[in-house]
Amino acid sequence: MTILKLTAGAALASIIAVTALAHGGATGIVKERMDGMSALKNSMKTLTPMMQGKTPYDADVVRREAEQIGRHAGDSMTRLFPDGSGGKPSEAKPEIWSDWDEFSELAEQLHTYSQGLELAAENGLMVAGAGQGASMMGSESMMGGGSMMGAGMMDGSPDQAQMSDMPADAVFMMLSQTCSSCHTRFRSE
Repeated sequence: MTILKLTAGAALASIIAVTALAHGGATGIVKERMDGMSALKNSMKTLTPMMQGKTPYDADVVRREAEQIGRHAGDSMTRLFPDGSGGKPSEAKPEIWSDWDEFSELAEQLHTYSQGLELAAENGLMVAGAGQGASMMGSESMMGGGSMMGAGMMDGSPDQAQMSDMPADAVFMMLSQTCSSCHTRFRSE
């Protein structure tokens, strides 16, 4: 659970910092993508304390926010980064355009995980029934045949069926790690 708290906290902090500074003077497609990133920030701000067990878990809120994240991920995100849309006030690094395949893959991964989070919403939190000492690798439910460490997981990300069986906070951790990876690689501080 500590990894989830650190990853989600870092992702949320970086989203908040960027949003607070970046909107000044933005117009057109740059403003549109900043507004999309603000929507992502707001969803993460709602979900993070819930996934950390700091606020009550609500599957309906998780589904709603996961759907909101999905609306701003994948193709919806990449279309907001046409060639020539870098530079101030944008905080997008030039690497977005020079490593478009990686950027696109992360945007699609965010979309996939948002859909997975919608599917996993009813599963609740991993620690809900296992106590505060549970971890992703130590939870009995996570070690079974269709689980994260089960068949199909060693060669990549979980598919929709696997995510639908996972605790919501485990899927959220993958989603927040995707945000952090993208920000580290493609966003200026």
